[in-house]
Amino acid sequence: MNRELITVIEQIGREKGIDKETLFEAVESALLSASRKTTGAADNVRLAIDRTTGAVTVYGRKKVVEEVSDPKLEIALDAARQLNAEAELGDELEQELPPLELGRIAAQTAKQVILQRVRDAERERVYADFADKEGQLLRGVVHRIEKRNVILEIGKAEAVLPEREQIPGERYNPGDRVRAFVLEVRRTAKGPQITLSRTHPGYLVRLFETEIPEIQESIVVVKAAAREAGERAKVAVASTKRDVDPIGACVGLRGTRIQVISRELRGEKIDIIEWSHDPSTFVARALSPAKVSSVTVEPPASVEGESQPAALVIVPDNQLSLAIGKKGQNARLAAKLTGMRIDIKSESEVEAERGARAGGEADGRAALSGLDGVGAELAAALVAAGLDAPGAIVDAGLARLMSVPEVGDRAERIYAAAEGWVSAHAARDPAPAATAEESAPLSEGSA
Repeated sequence: MNRELITVIEQIGREKGIDKETLFEAVESALLSASRKTTGAADNVRLAIDRTTGAVTVYGRKKVVEEVSDPKLEIALDAARQLNAEAELGDELEQELPPLELGRIAAQTAKQVILQRVRDAERERVYADFADKEGQLLRGVVHRIEKRNVILEIGKAEAVLPEREQIPGERYNPGDRVRAFVLEVRRTAKGPQITLSRTHPGYLVRLFETEIPEIQESIVVVKAAAREAGERAKVAVASTKRDVDPIGACVGLRGTRIQVISRELRGEKIDIIEWSHDPSTFVARALSPAKVSSVTVEPPASVEGESQPAALVIVPDNQLSLAIGKKGQNARLAAKLTGMRIDIKSESEVEAERGARAGGEADGRAALSGLDGVGAELAAALVAAGLDAPGAIVDAGLARLMSVPEVGDRAERIYAAAEGWVSAHAARDPAPAATAEESAPLSEGSA
């Protein structure tokens, strides 16, 4: 029986990929647990299995006392010294106990404990095998489909490809071989859960690394990627060597390399652009195939608690629809790729805004010159100080107006005249400016 125990443990270890020591400890724990159900063994009992012969030995730890009141926990000094000549009162000694005799129920309990420990060890091994594979590509075979979620077999483990992570329009059948991106590996009560994705931008990046030798050799580097799965993607690449064209390396001869990747993604259109250190240049390239007139990068603005840089892009009138793309797709992908908020305007729209602004400034200066106590010279001084309209004077306050040297002792009279002008115009136009701004439509090219 002992030899058979060793053989069974070695066989299970090989089949399940579990360390033999883990199995030995499981059997020891199971036998000891089963013995408590039949013999009522105390907590001071230890069971050991010889790793070579398979012999099972039971030890009991007892305290050395003068008078024994509980034979299971205590041993007399004379008996203790027969085991160890140096034993003293208060010491604890281990004494070999008679072999355990397990009944049917105890044996069944031992079996359940062993099976549970084997399952736990197997789950831990699967988790350890796949925990470091997050962000990598894996190949699997479709095992079954549950509520549109695809369950794949990858080696001795199962992984799930949720519906939201599938490329729109894809259909799977049992037995199909599928390549996917490992999105997450986490522990659960039912064992490790491996979640896959075919829509994540990382999947596209890994395909580039797999199919393009220059990327494998780090001659070309993928800097960023953005996708709308099944429709279109943008990838920014850069070369580490001046004599290597990164776009040409990715496209391949007559587009052979990029076509392989596109077919893997169900015909997804892929724009490859050259990455640039200059944000303006990068934004202009990200909006390709549209031609851009100018890009102005603005300081980061806080959007929903996060600081996000913004860019104002001006394009020729005939390029506006191309820059925005179908349903805003081109602008959205460019924004994801660059990590910026991109506003796109046509040249004619910018000219119209500039003309309206100039007209507004002219109207404001004319109204300023018409105020009581303000002439052409003083109006010019007020404009230079940033007070270019009656409304600006009221908003700034009397103290700000008095700080302009040319105003002198006329500050209160000018301020009163400015208030009168604002009140008169507010009565004519009851709608507040804030309401107009709030109701203004968003820029057509916002991304």
